[in-house]
Amino acid sequence: MDTSFTPPATADKREFYALLAEQTRALLQGERDWLANLSQFSALVYGALGEVNWAGFYMVRGQELVLGPFQGKVACVRIPFARGVCGACAREQTVQIVPDVHAFPGHIACDADSRSELVLPVRVRGQLCAVFDIDSPRPGRFDAEDAVGLAAMLTVLIDATEWP
Repeated sequence: MDTSFTPPATADKREFYALLAEQTRALLQGERDWLANLSQFSALVYGALGEVNWAGFYMVRGQELVLGPFQGKVACVRIPFARGVCGACAREQTVQIVPDVHAFPGHIACDADSRSELVLPVRVRGQLCAVFDIDSPRPGRFDAEDAVGLAAMLTVLIDATEWP
């Protein structure tokens, strides 16, 4: 984990995420397999963002989320829509920015080191198929600019991928 990372200022963050979106496009060029692409995307985000201890996908299976491709420590395998930050994202289909996971009702502590979290819905052809989850050991690590930048990266991923 790169603990020396200082998140860029807002204008710089926009440029940073624009560059990451282009890197995503280049990384996925010519590959359509969902498993390969989600794995590569998780690795790119995990390696590019500082102060992150987990980045990955939970796939929708009925009314629960099942662990998908990720980078980081071992994780919870199944999360019901009724529990946790990922469940709230799936249930409400809205971005969840949580500055302090310990203050979030029903938070699931897969990793005791995680202090803040950002979860984005992944919709394909209008249907929720996954959520993308990022955890940080630093409280308040994520903001709206991170959510916008990662959403743009997810759009590249969705368009480049053949979904099951």
